[in-house]
Amino acid sequence: MELANRHLLLGVTGGVAAFKAAVLARELQRQGATVQVVMTEAATRFVAPATFQALTGRTVYTDQWDARIDNNMAHIELSREADAILIAPATADFMAKLALGLADDLLSTLCLARNCPLLVAPAMNREMWDAAPTRRNVAQLRADGVTVLGPDAGDQACGEVGMGRMLEPEDLVEDAIAFFVAKGLAGRRVLITAGPTFEPIDPVRGITNLSSGKMGFAIARACRQAGADVALVAGPTMLPTPREVRRVNVQTARQMADAVHAEMAAAAADVFIAVAAVADWRVANASASKLKKTEGGAPPALEFVQNPDILAGVAARPDAPYCVGFAAESEDLERNGQEKRRRKGVPLLVANIGHATFGRDDNELLLIDAEGMRRLERAPKDRLAAELVVELARRVGPAR
Repeated sequence: MELANRHLLLGVTGGVAAFKAAVLARELQRQGATVQVVMTEAATRFVAPATFQALTGRTVYTDQWDARIDNNMAHIELSREADAILIAPATADFMAKLALGLADDLLSTLCLARNCPLLVAPAMNREMWDAAPTRRNVAQLRADGVTVLGPDAGDQACGEVGMGRMLEPEDLVEDAIAFFVAKGLAGRRVLITAGPTFEPIDPVRGITNLSSGKMGFAIARACRQAGADVALVAGPTMLPTPREVRRVNVQTARQMADAVHAEMAAAAADVFIAVAAVADWRVANASASKLKKTEGGAPPALEFVQNPDILAGVAARPDAPYCVGFAAESEDLERNGQEKRRRKGVPLLVANIGHATFGRDDNELLLIDAEGMRRLERAPKDRLAAELVVELARRVGPAR
């Protein structure tokens, strides 16, 4: 319910993507928002107002002279109660109106008379999107402080393929949630590791752990929402990549270490957050073929060597970013966490009881630094990630 207590005015203009606006209205409400729909006359040719009224439980407005508004000033009354206006789909024609300040129907008039943020999700044919007038209008909207969401590339209703497709409803919901998050990490580059690692014994067996990657992925999402450019180095997990996060998939601890240092070499990170549950050891004598079990035979003799310490290695670099370590302990969280922070040489360590959180959707965290400890009480991992990012932003702040 990340949009709880938010009131959004959803403007629907006349494009075939208007059917997606019905799904968007429902998904915004699932995140706790109240949704007021305003449609252009052209939009009603694609989706009937009754559809949105049934979905939102609120009157749908199409006419600026609607007598259901006491003073016949729908363009004022409707915009004043909104935390933001989201136009989805936003046609080329409607964006041109916005860029020029035209106000010839209810939706364009209330956008001009608004005192809240305006977001638009373009949807049009690829040639229309590439046309010089559209490019000028989009540039003008951005200069005017309008947030442009998308568009995306893909199949279009006309049968062509290219840029101009409206973002999917789930992506627009993610962008709406992110819009309301303080941009405490704006301009920062954050590098994160997440998930387990897998150390082969033979081609079909290996050593791993119970980490699901959920905490690391939640932190990557929260950092992106806070305005950061986020790269995520992920061990084996089926979790979907958070929106606008760049993901690098690895399997072993050595691959993860190589990927982290390659990312650091490509572009210096401002923050490194080591959330991954990395195997401390790997099998030195891993077999190139499957190890066969023989009746009454002895188990294979496995030899172990230590894996590189990724967090300590990054913290020791001459260009070291602000480093945050994670410690999954099984007991004595405070003592073990403090000792690990000192040993790794990092300013902040986040400790938790590993077996009590692996695979779960909630967690509780203990933040440990040189000044002491602060506990984050049990909550969903997305919420804890948001709290941790607020703490991180307080320490490093946005780029200057």
